[in-house]
Formats: sequence, C-alpha cells, structure tokens
Amino acid sequence: EELRMSKNNNSDIQSPFCVLCGRTDDCPEKYGEKRTYVAYNLTVHYYCLLMSSGIWQRGQEDEGVDGFLIADIRKEVNRAAKLKCNICKKKGASIGCVAPKCKRSYHFPCGIQKECIFQFMEEFRSYCWEHKPVQKFSDKESRGTSQCTICLDLVEQLPAYTVLKSPCCKNAWFHRECLQYQALSAGIFFFRCSVCNNKDKFQKEMLRMGIHIPEKDASWELEENAYQDLLQCYQHCDIKKCLCKKGRDYNEPDSKWEIKRCQCCGSRGTHLACSAMKSWEQNWECMECRSILAKSGNYSKQKKRSLATSEKTDGTTCLLEEPSPKCPRQSPGSQRSFLLQSPKIMCQNNLSPCSHQERPASNRVMMSLTPLMSNRNCSLRKKHLRKNRREVSNILKELKLQVNTKTTRLNINAENIWNSALKGFRQRNFNPTNTIEIKFTNCKNRSKTDTSDASKHHFFQLLMLHLQNSSLFEGSSAKNLSLDFQAVKENLYFEAGKMIAVSLVHGGPSPCFFSKTLFNCLVYGPENVKPALEDVADVDVAQTIKMIKYANSLSSLQSAIHDCYEFLAAAGCLRPITSLCDKNMLVNDILIHHVIKRIISPLERPPRTSCLGPCPGSFFNISMDGDSKTPLGDLCQCPVTLTVKKRSLLFRQNLLCFNVNKVEGADFWMGYLQDVESGESVVTLEDILLFTTGSISIPPIGFDPEPTIKFLHIRYPVGNRLLNCLELPITKTYDQFKNKMEFTIRNTLRVERE
Repeated sequence: EELRMSKNNNSDIQSPFCVLCGRTDDCPEKYGEKRTYVAYNLTVHYYCLLMSSGIWQRGQEDEGVDGFLIADIRKEVNRAAKLKCNICKKKGASIGCVAPKCKRSYHFPCGIQKECIFQFMEEFRSYCWEHKPVQKFSDKESRGTSQCTICLDLVEQLPAYTVLKSPCCKNAWFHRECLQYQALSAGIFFFRCSVCNNKDKFQKEMLRMGIHIPEKDASWELEENAYQDLLQCYQHCDIKKCLCKKGRDYNEPDSKWEIKRCQCCGSRGTHLACSAMKSWEQNWECMECRSILAKSGNYSKQKKRSLATSEKTDGTTCLLEEPSPKCPRQSPGSQRSFLLQSPKIMCQNNLSPCSHQERPASNRVMMSLTPLMSNRNCSLRKKHLRKNRREVSNILKELKLQVNTKTTRLNINAENIWNSALKGFRQRNFNPTNTIEIKFTNCKNRSKTDTSDASKHHFFQLLMLHLQNSSLFEGSSAKNLSLDFQAVKENLYFEAGKMIAVSLVHGGPSPCFFSKTLFNCLVYGPENVKPALEDVADVDVAQTIKMIKYANSLSSLQSAIHDCYEFLAAAGCLRPITSLCDKNMLVNDILIHHVIKRIISPLERPPRTSCLGPCPGSFFNISMDGDSKTPLGDLCQCPVTLTVKKRSLLFRQNLLCFNVNKVEGADFWMGYLQDVESGESVVTLEDILLFTTGSISIPPIGFDPEPTIKFLHIRYPVGNRLLNCLELPITKTYDQFKNKMEFTIRNTLRVERE
C-alpha cells in the first residue's frame, strides 16, 4: 500500500537513472513506461524489467511493479551489476541471449540500438544481433520499393531489421517503427494486418519479430466520449424555401413541422410541410443523394417499379420488386444480413416488435435515442402492417414464381438422409431456383427418378425430422439452437437454414419444432427477445436458475449464488445483490446468456452465397436475392390438426356428373368426413390427405395444383397425386360409399408402407 501511494503521489518526480539500464530516457514507445517509486528510491523502465533474464513475476498484479516484487528487483540489479554489456562495455547488463552457447549480455536500450530482437510473449526471450530470428524471402520475390501501408512512405523490399513483411499479404511491407506505434495504439484486440485484416497469423509473426502488442483495449476505445458526435441527430431544414416561421432548426414531433432526414445519407433534413409530405411514412432523399441515384440509374428504376406496384389491386408489394417510395424500405447502403443490421426496437414492453426493415433507414439512430418517437412510429407501422398483411402461403407462392423449369437432381439415401442431402445442397451445380428432382438410390420401388411432388414431400419430411432430432437443436418439443462447435466449424447451421428455406418454397413442410424464443430471435433479432425458463434444456442450469428464482429471503438468495459462483462468473452474470428483488435481474441475465449469448455464433453465421435461406440467423429471409424479410410466425408452430371444416375447405368440389345422385354423393362425402373425425372409421383425415396428395400435412405454401374432388361412375376411389385430385365413386347407399373408401385407402397405404 505504501508503494502504491508513493507511486501515485510522486509520479511526476523523475529519478535520473533506470536501475537496470542506467539511462534517463523517458520514451514509453521504445523502453516502456518509466516508473519512479520515491519511497524505495527506485526508477525503472517497464521493458527493461520485463526482459531481464533473472527475474519473474512472483507477486499478484497489484503487488510491487506489476507483479515484480521490490526485493526481486533489487536482487536482479545486484546480479546485473556483475555483468558487462557486450555493446556499451558498461556494467549492469541484465538481459542475455537465449541462443545455446551464446553468452552475450546487454542493456535493453543497447539491444535496441544493436538491432536485437525481444519477444514479448511466452517466456520473453531475447536474441542478440547474431542469433535473432529473420523473415524468410524466396528468391522469386521481386526486389524494389513499395509503400508502407501505415505511413505510406517508401520502404525497401529487403530483409532488414527496420523493415517487416506481412505474413498474410504478398506485397504488404511495413516500417518496424510504424508497426510498433500501431500495436501500442490498437492493443491486442484490434492490432491486425492493415491490408487484409488478418489477426491471428499477423500477430503471431509480429510477436516473433519483436513487436510488443500490449494486452489492453484500443486507445480510441478508452477515450471518454470519443463517439459523442455520432449520437447527435441532424435537426435542420435544408429546403431552399423553408415555410416554417419559427426557423429552420424548429422541430415539433407529430406535426407537419417535424424534421425528416434524408433516407440515404441522414445528413440533410426537411420539415414535412416544406416538402409537401403528408405522412412520416414517406421516404425523402436530399438533392445530393437524388442526383447520385439518378446517375447510377437506381432512382429511375425505383420510380418505375413503384408505378408498377401501385397498380396492384390488393394494395400489397410484390416480393419480386422493390418497394414503392411511399412505403418504408431499406436504404441502398444497408446490409443484407438480417442479424448484422442495426438493432430493432421493442415497442412498449410486450407489444409486437417493430422490425428494422419497417422503419425508414434515415431514422434508425434517432429511434434508439428518443423512445417517444419510437412508440409513435410503432403505432403507425402497426396500422401499416394490418393494412398490408398477407397470407404466408401467398408470399411463398410469389417466391415460387422465381423457380424455373431447369431441374437439379438430388440422389438421396433415405437411410442416410442428412449426409446425402448435405452433399446434394453443396454440389457446385445446385441452384435453389431450379426445380428439384429426387432420386432415392436405396429404394427398390423408387429406382427411377420420381419427379412427383410426393417424392419431394417425402424427402423434405425426412429431412425436417432429422433436423428436429439433430445436434443443431436442443430441447424436448419446442427446440432452441444448441452450441455445436463442430457444426459451426463445418458451417452446418448455414446449410440447415438453406434446407429449411428451400423446403418452404418448394412445397415441403415447415420446421414446426422451433420454440417461440428461437423464432423471435431469428425474425426480430436476439437483442429484442426475452427468454423464459422453459427454453433452458440443460437440467443443471435450469435447477440453478430455479434456486435463484424461487429464493424467498436475501440469505437464501446469497447462499444460492454462493453455490453456483463459478458458473455465474464464467457466464459473466455476477452482479451485486442488495435486496431480494435483485434476483429477477440476475435470472434474466442468466437466461439471456444461456439461451442467446451462448449460441450467438450459430445465430450469426454469415451467409456465403445469395440463396433462398442465407443462414440460421436468417431462416426467414427467403427471397431469392436474400433481401426480403417476411415474418412467417405461423410456420414454426406445431402442425394444426385437420378437422372436417378444414378438410372440406381444402377441396373444391368438381361435380362432373350432373344427375340426381350428385347431391347425394356430396352428402355421403361430408358424412364420411364426420365419421372419420369422430373415430368411427379405420382411416384418419391424414390418411385421406396422404392418399390424395402424398403428404400427411398441408405445406405452408399450399398444394399445387389445389386439391379437387370429382364424383364419377367408378367402382373404387382413386387418388390422383399428380393432379392432387380425389376421384370418388357415386354409390346408392352411404354404407357402400364408406366401405369402398376404407377398403381402398387402407390397403393402398399399407402397400406403400411395406
């Protein structure tokens, strides 16, 4: 404590000499921080101390000089006093070359002057000028001059102490001094190659060549209020003739004098009234951005497409076209990846989230700073969404229009569905916009390529069932993403997202096993989701959370925290507990860590290609170009049980036989459905659907073509799966109709299963 106080109170008092090198220089970039401890009559350069051969950090970080005890420092000074520097020939050489049989000793500043190498890593080795490591250069490499990529001055492309070559970029050269200054400024978290941004390989080579990379945050991150200017919203009307009597800087929310910023650059503004805008929903571009868009051709294309979309009779925007300027849209420079965009705002606690895409691009910064404005915009957009809401099946049908007639064949082994599907999806010629053909290679009765929807349905059903039970997900019925490092390494989360998106658009089943929390993470962003205890699949973690959640006194709460201290510390959830109500925030922290932050890597796997489903974090960015984001909430619920009402609405009655019995036939059909639903038949509604279409559930995109019913003069019912048509016999009695239906459906499905 006395040492610490003497350091703090006397940091400005400089002792003339460093006890190890004997110099008075105070140059932190070269020799490290020069520290003086008046109470001990001690001054030392940090690098001189760090690189000395006979001393180790035997204390804690807050003891002595960063763990070097004062007694040990004095012993090292006494040891060095007996050694002569091989460079300046003076006593006190505390650093020795680690090369075998080399007995050279020197001071740290002398070693720098003689171009020795000091490695600030592992055992802090030092190499003399004769044994120092050097970078290898092939004879084929060109010699000449190039620019240092940091200072942009010329640098000789020669193996020299003052010049270093990037290990990751072929033609990247640096001055050693430039690299050292950059490393001291950037710290270990931000120091990387200035050309390719490689971090691991670059840092490893620079440490080997004697660049000191301090274990600290970047200097620009430590500066107080360094980004304060970025939090300021532009509030000025730049229209040539401002109509506001209170001036160009006047801004009144929820009125015609509210300032709207340019949706492209955000650095120009206008009053709504000054630009004749009737609603905040309208986008506005400043003259500069409008001219840039006009030159690039984007502006005219947007206007042209907006006219096309305005002619739609249902008032909706087609996913295959850009949105109208009258509707909120993404700015041209916005990111495509759903989870990499700016955070979205949850509006008024439990109200539905307002997604990132629903808001004008120019207002995103302001919304995070002014909650009142966010709530106002949220209510307006809720009205907009209600007005433009469409059925999920219609959206998927629009996307299916992009599927062309060119076929892509997948050879599938039903017994090894995942590996064969993965191989097919990763093949070079796979294109999600092509029609998919399935060939089951291990099934005798499917030896020929089956292009029917039944074959695709069967494939996608097997694939979704495998995903549900795979290591990518955890939980019982409602599942969340798990953390599988091998799957992350092999990019399997990306592939799973692509498979699910392809299944949705190509008429397969939906991933009906997602939990509500997982779905909200994927659609609204993990930062807007509040997980529940039911989302925790790990029994031990769930038990820990319950102990904290149901603690009924402060002492029992503190006891529970003590029992799981290591777990909380590893999760970064330790917080001061002063009252019993603090347990709610602690439980919330644990849930967010375990359910969301722990698996943030699988959630944010970046897309490699533009396809139907870029990545698990974008399962529902299912437009062909990856830009449209559609909330498909009802796709991730459990399959809805078929009822007579839903089953009868599924089919369009096509009565081709106009005779007296046609009404009677329809009555028999409805009566038979009632018997099936009440359990008075040996078949189920799912069996009828399977018999007719080859699918046991209604796919989210619906059937193509739509299922129909025909009443014909035939002996037995026929399921035409190519046309999704159920051909029913016309009988005289209901018993005859029921017996024929049950006999045919039961035996057909039994043969198929066998």
